[in-house]
Amino acid sequence: MPEDVLQQASRRLGIMSLVAASMWIVATVLYHIVDRVIGTDDVAWWAVQTSDRITAIAVVLSLGLFVYSRRTNQNPRFVLDLGLAYMVVMSLLVGMIWHWDRPVMMPTVAPAITWIGVIILMFAATLPSSPLRMLIAGTIAASMNPVGMLIAKARGMWDFGPNYNVLVMHYPDYMMVAVAVVVAHVLTGLGEQVARAREMGSYQLGELIGRGGMGEVYRATHRMLARPAAIKLIRPEMVAAGRSESVEMTLRRFRREAEVAASLRSPHTVELYDFGITGDGTLYFAMELLEGTDLESLVRQKGPLPAARVIHILRQVCESLEEAHARGLVHRDIKPANIHLGRLGLRHDVVKVLDFGLVKAVETDQAASLETAAGVIPGTPAYIAPEVALAQPVDGRADLYSLGAVAYFLLSGHLVFEGASSMQMLVRRLEEEPPSLASRTELPVPRELERVVLWCLDRRPDVRPQTATELSEALADVPADPWTEEDARQWWAVNQPTQGPVVDDTTATAARPGSAETTMILKQPMM
Repeated sequence: MPEDVLQQASRRLGIMSLVAASMWIVATVLYHIVDRVIGTDDVAWWAVQTSDRITAIAVVLSLGLFVYSRRTNQNPRFVLDLGLAYMVVMSLLVGMIWHWDRPVMMPTVAPAITWIGVIILMFAATLPSSPLRMLIAGTIAASMNPVGMLIAKARGMWDFGPNYNVLVMHYPDYMMVAVAVVVAHVLTGLGEQVARAREMGSYQLGELIGRGGMGEVYRATHRMLARPAAIKLIRPEMVAAGRSESVEMTLRRFRREAEVAASLRSPHTVELYDFGITGDGTLYFAMELLEGTDLESLVRQKGPLPAARVIHILRQVCESLEEAHARGLVHRDIKPANIHLGRLGLRHDVVKVLDFGLVKAVETDQAASLETAAGVIPGTPAYIAPEVALAQPVDGRADLYSLGAVAYFLLSGHLVFEGASSMQMLVRRLEEEPPSLASRTELPVPRELERVVLWCLDRRPDVRPQTATELSEALADVPADPWTEEDARQWWAVNQPTQGPVVDDTTATAARPGSAETTMILKQPMM
């Protein structure tokens, strides 16, 4: 079964064990109260009995399994196998406590389903397991009531005679085992269907690592190369939920994202491995799985960056944009969350520009794009250029404005224009001059670097840097100590990313201020 399905099942097992511990405690307390009210034994209600000791064992084992299942580094398959063993042990304890102190099921009582039968059915319905394993574990568990009766007879508590068949007395529990095997078979089949549905071309999908308004992102592995990847997809039902015009626009933009990303070869642009459509109409493309973090998360967690490092980052972004602009492509959503910083091989602080989903070819006829005609402002309000907000024709200089806004954020930890709403930020951008960096941060920022940043933030495209190459050269001329590979290596040695990729979806519930477009970003969280 898929790894993420097994992980979810292992978490359910932990919750079940915690609930079981609570039920053992509550049942024991209620037993003492009822025994005190209607019982005939002259025993204090607080006296510790053998049944209490059995309960203590059950509670300790249940809490131990809960703690063990919550550990993230555990193999979920092993945890589920442990869950079957836990089912057998709980059944044994139920069988013992049911028959230990006094016989509660006399030979004249008709066979009936006991709590053990309920436990078997509950585990089969909530934890995926192969039918054979469920048959073996369920049969052993159902035999715990007869074992409890035999223990009671050995202790002299129940002499039910040689003609009393303890197995026949509990045949309803064994019938529950047969039902549990059928349930296990159904769940296993569903898991296999999920696994087959997740086969995208040459890639096998793994765990879901992100979901948003435009699609989902899964960890994946190439079948032949065993190469890790991230697959972004849009399922048919997600597209069909909208109006026909919206559906067409969504599909067109998804295809364009894949086609454009595939045409770019800069080492600072996220690499596209594969693209296609599955038999059920799901669109997908496989990208490289990156190790590191995005710039927005970096600044939110670590604060503003030193000027030398900002220059090092910006020049790499310029290299990515140089190629895109040379091909007549405009990104139109350059922002910190779309710029990934990480390690690549032996190199550190390697920049990757992500999500070319809003890229469009520069139209020579100046015609409005489909998104603008539909009344949608592409990009993120905190970083878009004025001409984008005004739905005017755009070129690569719009990306350079956005990159200036990114530089401002990296150096100060603040947006250029802040406001209570996206509209306020857009209005301020059209009417006000950017505040000086000196007024927004106490960190030293070279005057020449601030001049370059404000140059990019000019409202007039003709006044800004005209090309990414021109901007990169201006950054290279800033008098500042260079950010070296040794500096980057030392920083990453101290700030290692945690294990396990996550996805930053800017349309998710916890969207950051200024987020307006769905953006799937694969990264590693920082410690």
